[in-house]
Amino acid sequence: MPAEAQGGLHTRCCVVGGGPAGMMLGLLLARAGVQVTVLEKHGDFLRDFRGDTVHPSTRQILDEIGLLPQFEKLPQRRIDHFVGLIGKKSLELVDLRGLRPFSDMALVPQWDLLDLLMRAAKRYPGFDLRMRHKATGLIEESGRTAGVRVEAPDGASEIRADLIVACDGRHSTLRDAVGLEATEFGAPMDVLWFRIPRKESDTQNIFGIIDGGHMMVLLDRDEYWQAAYLVPKGSDPKLRAQPIGVLRDSVAQLAPFLADRVASIASWENVKTLSVQVDRLKCWHRPGLLLIGDAAHAMSPIGGVGINLAIQDAVAAANALAEALRGTGAIDESLLASIQRRREWPVRVVQRVQIEMQKRVISRALEQSGRPPRVPALLGWLLQFRFVRQIPARLFAYGLRQEHVRTPERAA
Repeated sequence: MPAEAQGGLHTRCCVVGGGPAGMMLGLLLARAGVQVTVLEKHGDFLRDFRGDTVHPSTRQILDEIGLLPQFEKLPQRRIDHFVGLIGKKSLELVDLRGLRPFSDMALVPQWDLLDLLMRAAKRYPGFDLRMRHKATGLIEESGRTAGVRVEAPDGASEIRADLIVACDGRHSTLRDAVGLEATEFGAPMDVLWFRIPRKESDTQNIFGIIDGGHMMVLLDRDEYWQAAYLVPKGSDPKLRAQPIGVLRDSVAQLAPFLADRVASIASWENVKTLSVQVDRLKCWHRPGLLLIGDAAHAMSPIGGVGINLAIQDAVAAANALAEALRGTGAIDESLLASIQRRREWPVRVVQRVQIEMQKRVISRALEQSGRPPRVPALLGWLLQFRFVRQIPARLFAYGLRQEHVRTPERAA
């Protein structure tokens, strides 16, 4: 547990943000015998429409730390291929079948995954999770980050640490506080999230639909479809000024089999908006501070890679830092720089693919108002071959420079 210090607490490592990156990093460090405090501003993990596509790369990590059997008991939906309906033409676009060691991905509510990581982490004496603790700023001393200022139910306080790791998402408070420069790549779309009841007679596939200047992705969640309806960037306020029937009609036109259920979108209050951004910090660290996950690189929702890349970052960080954090004294910034060097290249590649897909597929689809989309003949021919469909499957499902847990378990 963190030691009492004048005016607050002191811990070896303070992780800000209890999302996938923060919880995985906290678990791996505590498992390796490091004293770590994780701060989560909410009182629980129950927030809807968060990233919940668990890729094979993450399942391998869970297997390496002995959590795969518990993970497989969670409520989930397994998907091994993706179908697109472009105009009236159905195409298999991505195919995980035949990949090893896992040939599908899992749709799991993010709160269930975080609960699993939390329960595992609490087995270790060095793990300290503080819910409803919001980091509001950084403490700087002698040219390095020395702690965080915190708002909690019992008032304001300070937590001192030899290393602060910011895992607090794309709207990172600590990222703003430190003023690190980011490269903005932009996005042509925002995403409206909502639910529609699902019937057993509905298609079994996850699939995207493009037609007449509209685009929607449907995720099969057994009892309901989780729908992602894409709109041009910044158009959400204008759309919400119209009756909800405008959205219902568009959904019914894109997916006629849902026409008898679109009334379940009762009002705009049932529709959540994700403002899509794609960016990457030029530098992910400074003395005493490291940023990983969305705090360092916000990803497009294309491919559902966000939480999986964040977890890969966490594994790389734990591998690099665990031994140093078991000691005493300041953490050398060269260690923090090595984490960025390892993780930046795979992030760059995935972001480049996402950006090209945004330009060449999504932008064009949203611009073709009233016109049926056309599938290029060469693309349609290539997609007949599984090895072609497996190229994006490998990139998104397993990633590049895949991480593995190198830190031994030291105490439980």
